[in-house]
Formats: sequence, structure tokens, C-alpha cells
Amino acid sequence: MIRLHVADLTIDAAAPDQPPSRSITGLAVPWNVARTDSMGTRVLFEKGSLPEEGRAPKLIESHDLTQIRGLVTERVSTDQGMMFTARIAATRAGDDAMELLKMGALDAVSVGVEPVDYTFDKDGVMRVRSAVWHELSLVTLGAFEEARVYSVAASAPEEETEADEPEPQYPEPEEDSAMPESPELIEATTPIPPVQYATAKKFSMPSAAEYVSKFLVGGSEFAEFNAQIKAAAPDVTTADTPGILPEPIVGATYNGFRGLRPVIDAIGTKAMPGGGKVFRRPKVTTHTTIGASNGENVALDSGTFVISDNQVTKAVFGGYVQLSEEDMDWTDPAVLGLLIDDMARIYANQTDDQAADALITGTTNTNNFTVANIADPTEWVTWIYTAASDILTDSTGWLPTHLFLAPDRWADLGQLEDGQGRPLFPQVGPMNAYGNLAPGSTAGNAFGLQIVVDRNFAAGTLAIGHPDGFEIYEQPKGAISVEAADGSLSRFIKFRGYFATLMIDSTKFIKAAFV
Repeated sequence: MIRLHVADLTIDAAAPDQPPSRSITGLAVPWNVARTDSMGTRVLFEKGSLPEEGRAPKLIESHDLTQIRGLVTERVSTDQGMMFTARIAATRAGDDAMELLKMGALDAVSVGVEPVDYTFDKDGVMRVRSAVWHELSLVTLGAFEEARVYSVAASAPEEETEADEPEPQYPEPEEDSAMPESPELIEATTPIPPVQYATAKKFSMPSAAEYVSKFLVGGSEFAEFNAQIKAAAPDVTTADTPGILPEPIVGATYNGFRGLRPVIDAIGTKAMPGGGKVFRRPKVTTHTTIGASNGENVALDSGTFVISDNQVTKAVFGGYVQLSEEDMDWTDPAVLGLLIDDMARIYANQTDDQAADALITGTTNTNNFTVANIADPTEWVTWIYTAASDILTDSTGWLPTHLFLAPDRWADLGQLEDGQGRPLFPQVGPMNAYGNLAPGSTAGNAFGLQIVVDRNFAAGTLAIGHPDGFEIYEQPKGAISVEAADGSLSRFIKFRGYFATLMIDSTKFIKAAFV
């Protein structure tokens, strides 16, 4: 479930001469604008990705389905984005929401959708082509500045009220009536205990008058007197004043774990069917036979056509944390947002690790690579062209487009030099360069192939292939909050998703066998 928040809205109340209404109108989400959702993923909605027809989304508050406020009654897709009109129910909670909308305290909206068709671009942005729109939330702060409530039609028929009670009448005070005198103010004081000073050699701290008297005398007498004051004065350090030492938090919370998915981004994901634990992926395994005529009135060559049944089993990736209500309420910045962000990063890494392992395990074709000459560019050229030739032959016409490497093999590739000590893949390449690589980026190409560097590959991994031979299916579910059943003031915060892979055509991949 993707949840995007929007902020900075303007509110216009309905004119008094308009018919009674309890509705809001505005922009739910803009098209082609990338923002970060509640799971930490950069998301972009393409034009027309949200439906105008079908089951109407619910109008709720803060993505809490227990706080239903109404229903989205109209959806119109424009060049700018998805416009909406929603009607607010005439309930006590709905009345509260209307008041907050009219005064501008509740001034933003947020969509809750389930992506159906989407891809990740090279910058890691999730581009949603179509999605199921479940709900529209009233929120106070979010991401899209473009999305806002344009108008609030809040007029409603006046309810009949009971007759106003007459205001109590109080007698006017007589002119000559004496006003009571104000009582005398009494200040309450607390006796202050005498200050106790640390002493040295039974020397008592002097009064101001004693100090001035010694100062006027001067000479050795004042010098000795001043030395006794310094000796008697107590030392005060930060250990003595912990109650007034601030503990500032500097900057946002740092999270150094990067939830990158190089293999998944290179291959792409397909929508996973909703029903069933296992689904089928058909594949043609035996092709028809076409040949030259065997002569006049002679039968043509006969053949057959076979489609195999590949079964794919869904896997669940997820985890949970039990979070106390005090921790959710008292932390600043709020721990809940930091927790969900970390869960999204770990989920991304774990699913990519699964995809990386499945890709290499499913690649059964190998070609020898001489380890002793790993630094020799001619060995690389020989291996790559030999592997490409085998793929072209075995896959009946496909050529490789990607080179998959573990970090150590990427380092070996980037250090290749020609016979004169020049880099084979310079960052600013001449016209005859074999590609371009840089130590500051895993993006690039070598020998005309796109580089895919993934730290989830085992050391020494090197493979070449075409992404169409390997398929990845995913249905991200995101975060969910469940109240603990043990009586404690806590909630279980869970993060999960469905994930599956299939090596549908291993002839499109070859991995190196180091000998």
C-alpha cells in the first residue's frame, strides 16, 4: 500500500446562497511528480494511473480505516492530475472534520493505493502505471505541494434550537452604595536557607563589606586575603549540574543502511496475481516443424507444439517490532516513521538478495575463465564474445545485454588497462573506448553491456545474459499496525510483501567458471 501525504492547502467556504452541501473538491495527486512515500520509496504516478470509475474510495482521516468521514463521489483525470469531490457524512466526527477544514487546520489530502502495474527507473523511482485506489485521507502534512483542497462547501440547513433562555438580570448597584475595600495583598515568602560554602583552613567566605575593606588596605594583606578566598571557593563542573545541561539532537536521524535493489531494478518486476499460493507461467518448449516441400503430392513435414506448465510459489518476506505507546507518543522525531523507513530498507535488501541468488542458481550454463589472467583484457574479450556467441546459438536468436558482477569482479573489470597502461574504461572516454566505468558509481557499461553490480552476489560472481530469461513477481504490502493482545500499551508494527522469481529461459544466461 502506497501512502503519499500532501500539504500547503487553501480552503474556501461555500457561499451562503448555495444549496446545502458537505463536500470538498481538490487535487488528489499530480501526474508525473516524484515524491517519497511512507515506506521511503520514491513514487511517481503516471497520467491516468488512478481509475475514474469503479468502487468509490473511502474518505478517512490519517489513513486510519476506523476513522471514516465520508466517500469520494467524483473522480476526474485531467492533464494536471486526479481531481476529486468527496462528501463528508453528517456525523459528529464529520462535523469536527468540517470545522477543521473551514478553519484551515486540516488542510491536506493523501491517497492510499495498491499498485498493479509499475516499474522502477534507473534513479530508483517507482513509476506507477495503474493502481487500485482504496482511500483518500484528510491529513495535515505531506509531500505533494501541487495537491490541495480547492474548495469546501460547508453550508447546511440551520437546525431548530430550543427557545433561548432569558439572560439573568442583575440589579444595578445604588450610587451611594459603598464598594468593599480591596483586601490587602499579602506576598507569601519562603525562607531561604543560608548558603553553605566550602571552607579551607576554617576560613569563612567574607561579606561584601569585608571584601571592600581589605581591598582598600591593599598590599600583602589583601593578597593573602584574596588567596584564602580562592582556596575556599568550591569547584563547580558539569558533573555538578546535570539538571541544566541540554542534550540537543543535531540533524535528522542517520541511517546508513541503503536498501538498494540492483538486480531487481535491472530485471524489472511483474504484477503478482492476487489469488492462490501457487500460480502458473506457461512456456513453449517444443516448436512446430517447417521444412521445404518433399515434392508434388507428397506430405509436408509433420511436427508438434508443446507448452510446459511452470509453477511459481509465492514467498512472504516480512518482519515485525513491538512498539510501546509511550515510545510512539514521546519520541521526537517520532520513532514510528524511522522504524517503518528502516523496515522498508531491509525489505528491499532481502528481496534483492533472494533475486540475486535465484538468478545465479538458475544459470546452469558456464564457460571457462582463466583466473590467472583475470587482469588481461584479452581474456575478458574472449570470454564475453564466446559467451555471447553461445547465448545467440542456444537461445535461438537472443543476444546478451547485461553483465552481472560481484563487487570484487567489478573492481577487476574497472582496473583493466591496454598495452600502454591506459584505462580500458575511462570516465571520459575517447572514441575507441570499450565503455566507461567510475569508482564513484556502479552505473556504466563495458564492452557494450550494461553493468549490474550487486553486493548480494557471492564473491567472484560474473555472469552475462538477457533480462527476459529471468522473471520477478512482487506484491508489496507495506506496513501494518496491530494492537498487542497481551494487555500492554503497545502495538505490533509489521512490514511485509509477497515475492517470487522464475528462471524461465536459462539459455539466455551464462556464468563464468574460473579454472
